Amino acid sequence: MHFRCVLGLLGAAASGASAAVPQSPSFAVQFPGRVLAAHNLERVRAGAAPLVWDASLGSGAANYAQQLAIAGRFAHSDRANRPGIGENLWMGTHGAFSIEAMVAAWASEKEYFTPGIFPNVSRSGSWVDVGHYTQMIWPSTRRIGCALASTSRIDYLVCRYAAAGNVDGQPIGQIVRR
Repeated sequence: MHFRCVLGLLGAAASGASAAVPQSPSFAVQFPGRVLAAHNLERVRAGAAPLVWDASLGSGAANYAQQLAIAGRFAHSDRANRPGIGENLWMGTHGAFSIEAMVAAWASEKEYFTPGIFPNVSRSGSWVDVGHYTQMIWPSTRRIGCALASTSRIDYLVCRYAAAGNVDGQPIGQIVRR
């Protein structure tokens, strides 16, 4: 299978044998800033401190995004392989969505979000309906790294967060600055 991966921070494209899905060099350079800005916009709206880019998280995200593209599957990575690291996944038609639209899909979950003690933070009664959004705005999360891997048909966005959010028994929505 042919795929292409854009790893944030390095702005480098890594690929398997002769990539079938070209990414422009300017996209690779712009990727980290765009995905970080989209996250930090939501964090500002929620009253959370901005995130900073983390090359190590980006590298882990790139490895996993490539695995998803090669396998043609969509599932979270094993938590045992990323202790203390949160993860958001997005998948869609190749080239049909901007980075901002991908992140906005996660942010759209705020429609169901209600401040509270996790996991009791969703108007629907299920934290799963807001889990991507709450990871994005989790108060103790400070670092992010993301990568985009693509096949000729599908884009896979993986974002990794440290520290992980969505911690049972912890408050979300009433951010206290120290």
